[in-house]
Amino acid sequence: MGDFGVIADVSTIIVRALTRSLRGLSQDPPIAELHDLSEPVQTPPPKLTVFLYEIAEDPASRNRPPVRSRPPDAPTTRKPPMALLLRYLITPWGGDQPTQHRMLGRALQTFYDDAILDGTQLTGSLAASTDSLHVTLTPLTLDQKSWVWYAIQKPYRLSLNYEFRVVNLDAAAEQEIRPVHSRIVEGAATP
Repeated sequence: MGDFGVIADVSTIIVRALTRSLRGLSQDPPIAELHDLSEPVQTPPPKLTVFLYEIAEDPASRNRPPVRSRPPDAPTTRKPPMALLLRYLITPWGGDQPTQHRMLGRALQTFYDDAILDGTQLTGSLAASTDSLHVTLTPLTLDQKSWVWYAIQKPYRLSLNYEFRVVNLDAAAEQEIRPVHSRIVEGAATP
């Protein structure tokens, strides 16, 4: 399960996976980089930017039961983790058109071959957890993609849209569970 840094951890996992897959792609090997696209992307070397453009709650994971723990002194309960969907825009920059297309092809291949990231692939707050990230190429229409680029005030570029689910963000507040020692029923009729 992830703490408050889980979003940054997922972004780091994506950048590492893409950087590994881009090795050997050309003489000037491209790199993957987390970027918010507010400033121009500095090249060379050619880059594949990873831009987190939307965070949403996974509607399919709502209404899960509270999480209970049993420490030796007093059991506790807390809200279930918030299940997040993280949506990323992956865009090639620099190099010639064939290099940019190869970078996109390698990104597609990476997340097609390994559509579930788990175990040793997870780092940060997700390391050694039983969580897994399911990677899906998000089918957006050209209009929807154009709106993403319009929102960040940049001209449209060929890019990939990926969704990573379910990213569990643990609740911070815990409540102590107090055992019931006795019960009083008032207003009960006696025979």
